[in-house]
Amino acid sequence: MVCQRLGIHRPRTKYLDVEKANLAYVKQRKHSKSQQRKITRRLIKLLGKILQEIRKVCREHELEETLTDKEKNFMEIITKVYRQQKNHFEKDNPRESVPNRIVSISKPYVRPIVRGKEVKNVEFGAKCNNILVDGISFIEKLSFNAFNEGTRLEHCIKMHKRLFKVDAKKIGGDTGYAGSANRNLCKELGIQTSFVKRGRPTTEKNDKDYVRQELARVRATSMEGSFGTQKEHYDMRRIKARKKKTEILYIFFGIHTANVVHLAERLAEQEQAKAA
Repeated sequence: MVCQRLGIHRPRTKYLDVEKANLAYVKQRKHSKSQQRKITRRLIKLLGKILQEIRKVCREHELEETLTDKEKNFMEIITKVYRQQKNHFEKDNPRESVPNRIVSISKPYVRPIVRGKEVKNVEFGAKCNNILVDGISFIEKLSFNAFNEGTRLEHCIKMHKRLFKVDAKKIGGDTGYAGSANRNLCKELGIQTSFVKRGRPTTEKNDKDYVRQELARVRATSMEGSFGTQKEHYDMRRIKARKKKTEILYIFFGIHTANVVHLAERLAEQEQAKAA
């Protein structure tokens, strides 16, 4: 496209040969490690050659006439992807994690987040840590990078204090929050939790055990139910945004629109109760 725009001959590459070899590789039902490394090496070399030729053309001609702003941005992203893949290939360790790995050219801010679920092991998109207070959801942390939400419990408690000016007395959370640090923190603050009791299980139950069971039940129904409602009814399952700020705005409005609808339903119920 660049050469056609400038009216010059296209530089020679092995594009057609590599394309034919890649098509033959894809059609094979089984691939050996040597075949995989061979085609990967050829693809990486081809990408490096194409980037080199484009930069050469840009040096010989006016950069403004050669590439548009969007194409310049894509060139920078593709160059980063090329360097990441080349370094990863040369180290020859498939299990090695690539820091700040780019998985989308149009959305370079998106990172792979390993979830370990049965249906999908890896998810892509924003990761959001929410707190749910009396059916109303609040965003505590939103990031496109993977983070451990179990370390955010102290921040959630502080956020509750800042929003409602009172200390939290009861907390429900999944097993990711049931670490020793969070247990000790809740014990110091006198907060009852839904975390499974440690030690040998006993048949005798006291009041704390019943409170723990009720908190776990409410968390499983209300918290998970709010996530499902936001995904299914407020377009949070697949956000069709092209920019990072726009995607964050979609998430913000999706969650708080669900809050507004929930509050409106509660106010309507109170009005009906008063009228009756």
